[in-house]
Amino acid sequence: MAVKKSRLGIVIAGLLLGIFVASIDNTIVATAMGTIVGELGGLDKFVWVTSAYMVAEMAGMPIFGKLSDMFGRKRFFIFGLLMFLLGSVLCGSANSIVELSIYRAIQGIGGGALIPIAFTILFDIIEPEQRGKMGGMFGAVFGLSSIFGPLLGAYITDYIGWNWIFYVNLPIGLVAFIFVAFFYKESLQHARQKIDWWGATTLVGAIVSLMFAIELGGNKYAWDSAQILGLFAVFAILLITFLFIESKVEEPIISFNMFRNRLFAGSTLVGLFSGAAFITAAVFIPLYIQGVFGGTATNSGLILLPMMLSSVVTAAGGGILMNKYSYRNLMLPFSVLLLIGIILLTTLSTETPRYMVTLYMIITGLGIGASFSVLGNSAIHHFDTDQRGAANSAMAFVRSFGMTIGITIFGIIQRNIFTNRLTESFAGEGNAAASTAIGDPREMLSQAGRAKIPAPVLEKITAALSTSIAHTFVWALVPAGLAIVFVLYMSNERLIVPSAAVKTAPAENL
Repeated sequence: MAVKKSRLGIVIAGLLLGIFVASIDNTIVATAMGTIVGELGGLDKFVWVTSAYMVAEMAGMPIFGKLSDMFGRKRFFIFGLLMFLLGSVLCGSANSIVELSIYRAIQGIGGGALIPIAFTILFDIIEPEQRGKMGGMFGAVFGLSSIFGPLLGAYITDYIGWNWIFYVNLPIGLVAFIFVAFFYKESLQHARQKIDWWGATTLVGAIVSLMFAIELGGNKYAWDSAQILGLFAVFAILLITFLFIESKVEEPIISFNMFRNRLFAGSTLVGLFSGAAFITAAVFIPLYIQGVFGGTATNSGLILLPMMLSSVVTAAGGGILMNKYSYRNLMLPFSVLLLIGIILLTTLSTETPRYMVTLYMIITGLGIGASFSVLGNSAIHHFDTDQRGAANSAMAFVRSFGMTIGITIFGIIQRNIFTNRLTESFAGEGNAAASTAIGDPREMLSQAGRAKIPAPVLEKITAALSTSIAHTFVWALVPAGLAIVFVLYMSNERLIVPSAAVKTAPAENL
C-alpha cells in the first residue's frame, strides 16, 4: 500500500508540473513582450503572440476531452506535453513576430490537452472528499506559475536573452513526462463514443475567421472591405453549420445538454467573462510599466508579483472552502473584488504612483484566484466519469474563448486609441523626431530606444500609451460585470461526498 501511495504522489506531482509548465508560459511571455517587440518589431501584431496560443489551445480542448473519455487520459496528456515542448523549442528560434505567433500556436495545441486532461485525471484518482483540497492545490499552481513566470521571464530576458524564456520549459516538462509516463497506470475501461470531427472543424474555423476579421478590420483592411466582410460571412456560415451539426449528431463536440445544467452553464459563463477581464490586466500592465515608467522587463515582472501572489492565496483558499460553502457563495465576493480591481485600473495615468499600481494588482489578483480552483470543480459537479473529460474541456474551452476574444478585442481597442492619441498629440508638427517616434513607437519599450527620443516627444508618447491602456480597462468592466451576473445565476450546490457514491480507491487507477 505504501508503494501505491508513493506512486499516487508522483503522479500528482507530474500533473502539477504539467499544469505549471503550460500556465507559466503565458506569464513569462507577457512580461517579456515589451523586449520581444523591441527586438523583433511588430507592435501592431504583438497580441497575436498571446491569441495564437489561445486559439490553438482552445481548438484542441474539446477534441482532446472527448478522446480522453474514449481512449484514456494518459496518452493524450503525454501527447500534449510533447507537443508543447516542441513548440517551446521552435519559439526560442523565432526570428520575427509572425514566426513566433505560428510557433506559439504549436505550443497551444499541446496546452489544449495538458490542462483539462490533468484536471480530469486528478478527479479520476482522488477520493471525492479530497477533491476540494487538491483542487485548491491545482488552482494554486496557476497562481504560483504567475509568480515565478514574471520573475523568471524578466530575469532571463534582461540577463540571458528572451529566447530562453521558452527553453526553460524543457527540463520541467521532461520531469512531468517521466512522472506520468512511468508511474500512472490507468484503467483500460473507457466509454465508446464518436468524435464529432465536422463539429470541431466548423467551430474552429468560425473562431479563426472571427478573430482575423476583428484583428484585420480597421487596421490592414477597411471594415467594409470585401476581405473583412468575407471573413464575417465565413464566420456566420460556419457558426450556423456548427449549431446545426451539434443538434443532429449523437456525440456533439460541445454538448448543448450540458448547458441545461444550471451549475455547469453558470460556471462556464463566469469563466468566459472573468477570463476576458483578467487577461487584459495580465497583458497590458507589463506594457504599461515598461512603456510609461521606462522600466526593464525585470521591473514589469516585479510589478506583477503582488497580483499573482494574491491570486495564489485565493486559489488555495477557494479550494479549501468548497467543502463548507457553495460554489456560488464562494465566487460572489471574489468576482466583486475582480470588478473593483478593474475599476481601479481605469484610473492609471503617467502620474499614478507605483505603490498604487501594486495595490490595484493585489485587489485584481484576489478577485481572480478563486476561479482557478472553484470553477473547475463546479463545472463537473453533476457529471460521471465518462463525461468528465468532455465537461472539463468544454468549460476550459469556453474560458479560453473568452480570454482569446477578450485580448483580441481589447488589443484592437488599445491600439486604435493609442494611434489616435499620437495623431492628435503631434498634429501640425513638422518635428522630424516626432515623426520618427510616431513611425516606430516601440522604441520607447527599450531603454536604449528611449534615450534616442527627445524628452517632449517621449512625454507625449507615454501619455498616449497610458491613456489608451486606461481606456481599454474601461471596456474590460463589461466582462467583469457580466461575470458577477452569471455567478448569481449559478445554482447553490457545494462540494460534498454523495452518500451513495461508489468510491474507487486511487490505487486502482495507478
